[in-house]
Parts: sequence; structure tokens; C-alpha cells
Amino acid sequence: MNAFGSWLLSLAHTLFNPGFCPGDWVWATSAAGALIALFPVLGAVIVALMRKFTGNTYDAVTLGVIAAVGLVTVLLLPWLAANGVSGIYRAVATGQPSGLSGAELSTMNRNYCDFIGAQSEYLGRGQNVFETLFYPSGNKLAYGYYLAALIGLPAISLFFVILQARTAMRRGQKWPGRLLWVPFVLFVVFSASVEANTAVHLWLGFLPISVLGLIPVALVGPPPWAVINRPKQEREPEPPSHAEQLERRPEPQSSQQSQQSPQQSQLSQRPQESQQSQQQPQPPRQYPPTALAPAPQLAATPGPLPVPPGSAAAGSERYRRMRRLGHGGFGTVWQAVDTQLGRTVALKIAHAPDPDTEERMRREARALAMVNHPNCVRVYDLVEEPDGLALVMEFLEGQALATAVDTQGPLDDIAAGRLWATMAGALSAAHEKGVLHRDIKPSNVVVDPSGVPHLIDFGIARSRGDSTLTATGMMIGTPDFVAPEQAAGAPASPASDAWQLAATVSYALSGYPPRGTRESPMAALMAAARAEPANRLPQRSAHARLLIASLDNEPRRRPTLNTVR
Repeated sequence: MNAFGSWLLSLAHTLFNPGFCPGDWVWATSAAGALIALFPVLGAVIVALMRKFTGNTYDAVTLGVIAAVGLVTVLLLPWLAANGVSGIYRAVATGQPSGLSGAELSTMNRNYCDFIGAQSEYLGRGQNVFETLFYPSGNKLAYGYYLAALIGLPAISLFFVILQARTAMRRGQKWPGRLLWVPFVLFVVFSASVEANTAVHLWLGFLPISVLGLIPVALVGPPPWAVINRPKQEREPEPPSHAEQLERRPEPQSSQQSQQSPQQSQLSQRPQESQQSQQQPQPPRQYPPTALAPAPQLAATPGPLPVPPGSAAAGSERYRRMRRLGHGGFGTVWQAVDTQLGRTVALKIAHAPDPDTEERMRREARALAMVNHPNCVRVYDLVEEPDGLALVMEFLEGQALATAVDTQGPLDDIAAGRLWATMAGALSAAHEKGVLHRDIKPSNVVVDPSGVPHLIDFGIARSRGDSTLTATGMMIGTPDFVAPEQAAGAPASPASDAWQLAATVSYALSGYPPRGTRESPMAALMAAARAEPANRLPQRSAHARLLIASLDNEPRRRPTLNTVR
């Protein structure tokens, strides 16, 4: 430690040693503080450079590297340097070997100022930081000076170290930046044994460099959008065939819930009253354009999904209905038990057995069968029940997001961020299969008891080329949550799904649709078709800028779902 401090102090004295008050070694101590401040800057630059290749991917390896960089450059090296410099001055003051040359020691005892005295005594024989702050000498003026220097200067420096970390995390989540500035807090605490006068001059040199250190971190630049929007390589196993599902005994529902990804935490339902503030949000940031066409395309008209042989005769006997879960204009959803496989399922039965309704059921089954994602409801079968065609789906215990917000209040920023990222992943998986949802809204997101959201109701999911309006001219979708281009009659696209998801997140944060409420669905539809601005967004949310960008009336200007993820 002393060897490192001796080398650093000699370098600082060589670079900056003016021979006037308060003394060449006092000035050199401030120069040493400036050199120490370069270590955190170096750490932020390394992380910013690394993100040019990793983007917003924060797996165990990436987080481990960031944490290691923070511990070495922000905690270990500064701590060794500060304590080493202090140790050198103690050694000189007590006549012990210091590692400095005779020529360097010749000026150490020189007196440049009466209020400083001999530099070796001033820098090496006083109280340390802990003793100065908690066992003051009784001089109130001196104690105020030390309090401002030993508390105020580190606090201001911490602010700029945090800014360095946030600058290194541009175009991404900010929480990994804690791995860079939390070690700085530990450095300040662990430096309590440094001589107080030495610490004051080290911080006087540290602060200006921490301010100027923002410049090189900013010059590195954020990671390119091509890296940020690089799709994740999902390595999920192929879904089992229908025959394998029949042969395999299902696990209890509690086991299925325990298989949810450990990366997803519970969605908090606590309201944030401050989000109702009328302050104007900051201007939106620029994000990459959203593609207007899905990747793999399905046929313009989905083909029929064959009903398994024997389903018509055995349907009412196999699925025993327990209770009604929901009832709407399209049909009724029941909680039922599969008597053959012994599992709880959701049974969706259409009201009218007309050809259009049956095709909608088959279209939903086809869409769900193609999408293999843990946060999209799974389809098991399509059967004939005595009262119509029935879609057999995964049963999700929980409540709709709309109900949760209405009864327990808006979500906080952390819970909303998890909701947004999770649902963006589910939609991306659907888009990769050429499936557009087209009706994303709070009532079509179910939050299970573990707090994990699931996307349901693909009943109007279609492939590219389908019309947004039905043959009778009625809008498909919900007016309060429909994208402007859909309301105007343009075809649906991944960008319109992204708009609807952002509108759902905005509702989760504020309790209101982004364009506000209207007196009738037709009035809401006309407001959407006129592309009226979203004026009911959460004002104080950390997601305000991204919400403004995602709810842009121009589809090409909206950020992609991969950006949100």
C-alpha cells in the first residue's frame, strides 16, 4: 500500500509542485487526488466501451464484469492510493522510512505558511477523518471547515460519479450503473482512517476531475442501435406433439407456477399519487424506427384447424365445467377440468355457431399454437361441445391488469417496467411467427398470483394483409387502446401492437387510457382516428419519455419492442 502511495505521490509532486503557500507537498496532495479520480473515470469508460458490444444484455457474465470493474477502479485502487498517501505522510512525520527520495524529503519540513506550519506535521500528525468528525477538538469554526470538506466534497463527488455511471448506461436501463457508484460510497466509508488534512486536499483534487470525467465517458458514445435491437437467441425446446401431451401426465398447477422465470418479480400494485402531477414531461428521446411488417408471414386467410376425431361425441364428458370466468359479446369462458388428463383448463365457447365465429376460434387456436412463449397463454385443443366450438386453453389463476389497477391502484415504475419488458418479449415472439395480436389492453393481460403477467385473447390475431375493419365496418379492437393508424383504417403492424402495449403500460401507471376517457366508444374511436395527442400520461414516471416515444402517431418513429426489452 505504501509503495503504491509513494509512487503516486512522487508522480503528483513531479507533475505539480509550486513553491508557494500552502506548500509544494500540499499542492502535490491535491494533484494526487486528481490522479485518484481518474480511476472511476476509467471504470466508466471501460463499461461504456463494453456496452458497444453487449448492448442491454445483462446476463451473469456481463454483470460480473461490470461489478469487477467497479470494485477495482472505484473502490480498491482509490482506497489503496488514498491510504498509501496518508501512510507516507505519517511515516515522514514520525521519522520512519517513507520510500521518498532524499531530494523529495528535503522540502517536506519547509514552512510556507504560518497557519500551515511544517508540511510533514500538517499532513501526517493530525487526527484521521473518523476522529475529526466524531471527536472534534472544540473549535467550532475548524469543525465546520472539516465538516464541509470531509462530508460536502465527497457528496458532490458522488453525484458526478453517479452521472458518469448513468452516462455509461445510455440507451439502456440505469440500475446496472449502481455497480459503479456503490463501490464509491464504500470507498468514502473505508477511507475514514486517512489523515483529515490529507483527505481534505485529496478531495479538493478529486472533485474537479470527477466533473471533467464526464467528458471522456460521453465521448465514448452510447451503444449503436443495431446492437441494442439485436434479437435475443431464444433456445426453447420445441413444444410437445398432441400425442405426447396425451401420454404425459400433467403436473399440479402449483408446480406450473413455480416454473416461472426467476428473473420476473412480483408486480407491485401500490399507487403513486405523484404521478398525477400536471407538470409537463421532458421531450421524448429518439429511438429506432419500428418495422411495419412482421418477419415470417402467414397466409392471408388462415386455414382450418381440424377438429380431433371423436371430439363431438366426447366433448361434454371430457371437460367438466366448474365455474364461469367471463362473459362477453363474443362468448363465454369457463373454468373446467380435463377428466382424461386431470388438469384444470379454461374453456372458451362461442355464443353463435356461425361460420365467422368458428373461423375466429380457429384463427385464435392457430395463432396460439404457433407462439411458444411462457407469457402467452397456451392452447391445448379445439373441440366440439354441445353448445358450440370450444377452445381449450391453459387456465391462468389471477386477475386482469385492469381489475388490479381499478381495485388496488396504479403500479409503480419498477413493476410497470417489468410488465412492459415481459409483454414486449411475448409480443416479439408472436411477431417472429407472423402473428399480430391487434387488441392489447389491460383486460387482456392476466397477472397470476406470483405477479407474472400473461397475454391472452388472440381472438382477433391475424397475419399481414388482413383488414382492420370487419365486413360490417365495425372496428376490431378497443377504441381507447387502438393505435391511430388502425383507427384510420390502415393495416395492423408490429408498430400498432407496440403502441397498444405502451398504452396499456400508461394505463397501469396512471389508471387512465393515454388519450383520456370519452363519453362513448364512437367518440373514443373518432379521437383515435384524428390522432389526438396522448394527454393523460403519467407525468412523473421514469418511463415518461419512452411512453411519449412509443405513443408517437407516426408508426416509423416508435421504438421497437426489442428496445423496450
